[in-house]
Amino acid sequence: MLDPSDVVANARMAELIPALSDAFAAYERGDAQMPAKSYIDLPQYDGDFRSMPAYLDAGDWDAAGIKWVNVHVDNPDEFDLPTVMGTMIYSDPRNAFPLSIMDGTSLTRLRTGAAAAVATDHLAAEDARSLGIVGAGVQSYTQLEGIAEIRPIEEVVVSDIDERAVARFIDRYEDDFEVRTGSIEEAAACDVLSTVTPVEEPIIPRSALGDHTHVNAMGADAKGKHEHDDQTLLDAKLVIDDWDQTTHSGEINVPWSRGVLSEDDIYAELGEIVVGDKPGRDPDDGITLFDSTGLAIQDVAAAHVVYEHARERNNGYPFELVDTRVR
Repeated sequence: MLDPSDVVANARMAELIPALSDAFAAYERGDAQMPAKSYIDLPQYDGDFRSMPAYLDAGDWDAAGIKWVNVHVDNPDEFDLPTVMGTMIYSDPRNAFPLSIMDGTSLTRLRTGAAAAVATDHLAAEDARSLGIVGAGVQSYTQLEGIAEIRPIEEVVVSDIDERAVARFIDRYEDDFEVRTGSIEEAAACDVLSTVTPVEEPIIPRSALGDHTHVNAMGADAKGKHEHDDQTLLDAKLVIDDWDQTTHSGEINVPWSRGVLSEDDIYAELGEIVVGDKPGRDPDDGITLFDSTGLAIQDVAAAHVVYEHARERNNGYPFELVDTRVR
């Protein structure tokens, strides 16, 4: 068993980012299986459960697993718990033996930051130096940590209605970056913008974005969520992580369901760019936007990194889940 400290200790961004890139590539090549994310909606608790299974063959390694995860927006205020929590079961695909049960909450945060980094690497300007973040919750931390691995980020502008969350974020990173609080408009004007909020009405004005801003739209991960103006989605070079998930629960789900967006408005899935079937950022591009819903293949790839290093370092707690004497 791998607890949160074990997951964090064995999931360095420098290794997670290429692992997730491999996962996007495997999915694009058809070397992965990822059934649709299933939901149990709990409106009486303002939350939901999701089950996310996947298998992927990255060439040098293959892996399988399933994550049981929730999104309960009232958790921080009512229960002093994270909004998102999860448990990951990581299995040997050769024989289905459960190799590890690990903290999926930390894993989710880390792989989400790594996914944004993969997209930013392909879609942001090479000399991007400023990062805006709207939403200063726990997901914001790995947005900065992931993106700073692949772009020379110097200035960070963070915006949130929760002043305490902003203060915690600034305190965490003020020794490493020029980090300050700012309005949504100031954050949106940066070279790269990551939005990590649960809103259902757009809060990022199209007019606030810089002429060449790359946007990571990370907050919309369920039907009805929507952070950005429809006009932004129409104007941007729009890249998604998965057709089924984004049309159902990604940033595009609301305008898609209303007929505002169509297939012609979507440039590519990220995997198409990763494998080279379509180019990423062009020097003449204006706004680019990555619509991320979070894929089970990302969790499996991240769990692979964590498990392999934990085994090398003898981290975690041994346990017997399967009686191997039974045939």
